Amino acid sequence: MLSVAIQTLGITAPVFVMLFIGVALKRLGWIDAAFIQTASTLVFKATMPTLLFLSIINADLDAALQPALLTYYVIATVAMFFLAWAWALWRCPAADRGVYVQGAFRGNNGIVGLALATSLYGDYGLSLGGVLAGIVILVYNSLSALILAIYNPNGRVSAGTILLSILRNPLVIGVTSAVPFAYWQIPLPDWLMTSGRYFAQMTLPLALICIGGTLTLSVLRESSRTAMGSSMMKMVWLPALATLGAGLMGFRGADLGILFLYFASPTASASYVMARAVNANHQLAAVIIVITTLMAALSVNVGLFLLGWVGWL
Repeated sequence: MLSVAIQTLGITAPVFVMLFIGVALKRLGWIDAAFIQTASTLVFKATMPTLLFLSIINADLDAALQPALLTYYVIATVAMFFLAWAWALWRCPAADRGVYVQGAFRGNNGIVGLALATSLYGDYGLSLGGVLAGIVILVYNSLSALILAIYNPNGRVSAGTILLSILRNPLVIGVTSAVPFAYWQIPLPDWLMTSGRYFAQMTLPLALICIGGTLTLSVLRESSRTAMGSSMMKMVWLPALATLGAGLMGFRGADLGILFLYFASPTASASYVMARAVNANHQLAAVIIVITTLMAALSVNVGLFLLGWVGWL
């Protein structure tokens, strides 16, 4: 377990470094609220859709294609979304429910989950993890757009407006536009792929710097209770339920391990970007990302230990 803990810290530590850089840059006055707003918009509308597009077209859709496992993962993700929503109706202020629910179900699978799956299970973890990530990206972004539209701070919206917000979401567009290229293996020019990678590589640093620039002690104090509730849902209760369900369905070994790593990944930085794009409580989203990333080093290792102890890994 010590080696897993070191691997987890090695993956999450760079995230914190970029967050602290954002805090420092804001303190030094090198970035300001206008920069954060502009950079967040750039990430949401351009660099992150590009990153998602490239991740889909580069995914090996034929490798580790397991309909039963993929179906369970999608169903479990949707179920976690509705469980988090039901809990938020009871425990969370209406104004923060969209951000709370998104933070509670949306994992950082493309970075933390995939890296841990590859580290622990090698090429199999990479292939199966890549397929899982590609499928769930569309589910995550559609459900996130749905919940944020329902709890839009500008007032209630109609069902048609919600559907339109999903279809117009740049992240959803990035994923859906990549599917034909991936399915029919349509090649793109090397110069275009290289330029796209350069552009997409700005996504994580910019998003994390913006999150860091948003964080203050007052924000941490004001959001602590709601953020902790969402974080506990994301890192403890929902992964435990989803993984238990997978075990009862008969998944074992590497398959169950990879499912657990994806369920137990900390909240994705995209949740902050989407919250900011719709003028929701992006500061709460930032705090949830920080707390869940901190918790990952402990919760992931405890989960793997328990799964090994019961003989499921």
